[in-house]
Amino acid sequence: MARVSDLHKKWMKSPKYRKAFEALEEEFVLASAILDARSRAGLTQQQLAKKMGTTQPVVARLESGRVIPTMRTLQRLAQATGSRLHISFEAR
Repeated sequence: MARVSDLHKKWMKSPKYRKAFEALEEEFVLASAILDARSRAGLTQQQLAKKMGTTQPVVARLESGRVIPTMRTLQRLAQATGSRLHISFEAR
């Protein structure tokens, strides 16, 4: 069975795949940051959802990168995980 990382490396050789992947890079970074914040706080998705006043499926969607959260949602997530929300713009 092939590992996802190996498949990803192979697929990145395709210009069409690479372009699609790079177009979603920010969403992947955000989803990873959300998952990291929850992990650092030692919370399950269910526990985080309760602290945020939402449901576990909402947290799962945030971590999957399938949704782009509002500022309010990110603020609630930061508060629930004991984190500080920091947004910045960087030169490419």
